[in-house]
Amino acid sequence: MTPLLRRIDLTSLRLFVAVCQERNIARAAERECIAPSAVSRRIAEIEAIIGLPVIQRESRGISVTPVGETVLRHAEAVIASIERMGAELSRFEEGVKGSVRVAANMSSIVQFLPEDIAAFRRAFPDIEVELDEQTSENVLRSVHELDFDLGICNRIPGIERLEHLSYRADRLFLMVPRRHRLAGHTVVRLADFVAESFVGLGDGAALSRLLARQATALGGRLDVKIRVGSLDALCRMVHVHLGVAVVPQHVGELYLNTLDVVLIPIDETWAMRELTVVFRQRERLSAAAASLADFLTTRH
Repeated sequence: MTPLLRRIDLTSLRLFVAVCQERNIARAAERECIAPSAVSRRIAEIEAIIGLPVIQRESRGISVTPVGETVLRHAEAVIASIERMGAELSRFEEGVKGSVRVAANMSSIVQFLPEDIAAFRRAFPDIEVELDEQTSENVLRSVHELDFDLGICNRIPGIERLEHLSYRADRLFLMVPRRHRLAGHTVVRLADFVAESFVGLGDGAALSRLLARQATALGGRLDVKIRVGSLDALCRMVHVHLGVAVVPQHVGELYLNTLDVVLIPIDETWAMRELTVVFRQRERLSAAAASLADFLTTRH
């Protein structure tokens, strides 16, 4: 076990950390934009090198073994050290100081941006990030009118006016109370729940517009009983049986252990959304803004 330095590579450690954080190989693979089989192979290679299992595969994900916890602790330290090295080296490059104004939609802020911006600040400690929550439509408007350096939003009509790069996958699930008639389903389609009473976000939210368009395409109309201003409130309304809701996967999973709700995958092409980073022109970005855009769109 002594020649670990020559046998375990950084990519394997990064993927192992992602699996431990997500507690699920498929989700870790989706987050890192790699095939689940490739992630499993990397984990198997680590276990072969160490000679002991680092995870236990279970029906709904994985658990980390005591050996895996030790590997995880050191892997996180190695990755943090590499990030610190990058931060120190970046001081020799142009643009490592400054500020970036970012307009982002609710889905990206709740699911991904806190951890990603924290990692960016570790790598670029002299760049300040100012973040403002807006609807996807307003994100496009804010960036187009030069109020913000970067925007993060769903791929919606109008995005073609700006340059854009893929950021994250954003899968939608149906959230229902645990004793709801659909709670036992493994997947659902819109036709299965379009007639339900809904809890929704405001009319201007990209998610609300998407659901309204899809319901219209089915020849129906959503019966939205309550509209709220946050995904947290949305989930709590479902918990007390005020309706069902469509929520981003990572948001819903935050509440599975605290609320009396069930998440069901939606088997529709429109339920797989793409979050993008948008800006006016690459050559007009400040060095600080370009650094953040690259950081967000190349590490996943």
